[in-house]
Amino acid sequence: MAFQSLVFRVRKREPEFIVPAKPIPYEVKYLSDIDDREGLRFHVPKILFYRKKDFCMGSTHKADDIVGVTKKALADALVFYYPFAGRLREVPGGKLLVECTAQGVLFIEADADVSLEQLGGDFLKPPFPCLEQLLYTPSNSEDILSCPLLFVQVTRLMCGGFIFGLRYNHTICDGQGIHQFVKALAEIARGKVSPSILPVWERHLLNARDPPQVTFAHREYDPPSNRNEKLPSLDDLNNVSSITPHLQACTTFELLTAWLWRSRTIAVGYDPNEEVRVVISVSTRGKFHSPLPTGFYGNTVAYPAAVSTTEKLIQNHLSFALELVMQVKNEVNLMSVKGIPTISTLGTYFVSDMRHMGNAGEVDIGCREVVYDGPALGVNPTSHFWMSSPYISYTNNTGHKGCLVPIYLQRLAMKKFLLEIESMVNKTAFVQTILQPETSKLSLTSFRKSSL
Repeated sequence: MAFQSLVFRVRKREPEFIVPAKPIPYEVKYLSDIDDREGLRFHVPKILFYRKKDFCMGSTHKADDIVGVTKKALADALVFYYPFAGRLREVPGGKLLVECTAQGVLFIEADADVSLEQLGGDFLKPPFPCLEQLLYTPSNSEDILSCPLLFVQVTRLMCGGFIFGLRYNHTICDGQGIHQFVKALAEIARGKVSPSILPVWERHLLNARDPPQVTFAHREYDPPSNRNEKLPSLDDLNNVSSITPHLQACTTFELLTAWLWRSRTIAVGYDPNEEVRVVISVSTRGKFHSPLPTGFYGNTVAYPAAVSTTEKLIQNHLSFALELVMQVKNEVNLMSVKGIPTISTLGTYFVSDMRHMGNAGEVDIGCREVVYDGPALGVNPTSHFWMSSPYISYTNNTGHKGCLVPIYLQRLAMKKFLLEIESMVNKTAFVQTILQPETSKLSLTSFRKSSL
């Protein structure tokens, strides 16, 4: 049975707060100017699916008490990551800070009458139609000053596996930062006294200079020329998932970004003279002369943008788009200025590479091992995700590894997009020069029943 057609019940218990296992200092911690962007003031959903191991050796806890194990590990991890147990406060001027109050993170225990095998087994991939049952959604999530910074839901499955769903406040950390936290929790669950990498705050390292000096062009913040674009209704979206092989001439990420940006632009049907952009989420960890200290878990992502008119992007060969993408990706720079404007979504396609966000072994919780660790994407995307594509590592049921790329489009645009993708794949010259000959097939899998 396909995951999309499953119907099952999830029984949730009353939410409870998990506080640090030991006393923590009461203090105020300021966010960096990178953390404090308006566009990061929301909770990011993340989900991990675990299966029960057939054999456990050296486990320090009861294999069947996964909720108890997780709660204890969470409380212990919060001793080190105690800002997560605090609350955001806003000071004059709109600046956010974290008040370390030890109020705790919200935890929900749940049970589902379904097995991991029914959900897809070892070959799970988004979208997850039952997502609203597996992630706790607070009623006041838009008011980030009154919300916990982290929500955790552990849902037990009938087979002994479980689902670890969480929502984290994006102002506190980025994708790599939350992976570092989950890794610490998993290490403690396996019996370690402290994380192998201790967390480092040091947010002042990413504050703007005084006076601020913007030394690079940041096209991602330019006002869009296509102000009259009508954003699609979430009810009118369709999506497709592309699994692509490794590439010869350039990196997978660069080619895919150029290819999908161009194909998506053709499908959406922008005015020929309007500017369209692809904004690339790039981690800057280790990329500058003064690297951030090991253990830093704040936001370090820059958003360089490749910009073109619709006409140039469509009429030129794919190499035109590829050159633009490679140029901005190689010239990435952080813009750390107070009052950074929000990146406009008009005419913009967002991509992020999440294929190298740690590995499954790092978040192995004792007698459970991870099957899927990635973004929590549903059939109906939220406003933060409908125009974006995270690149996710994926291994299919034949053992072939590839890259899973969710694409959300209106139904008519999706039809055009599929035709464009299939046309490009069928061009022999493209396949021979760009794709490796032995793996030059592109598999298209519809997320839900297509309107084609």
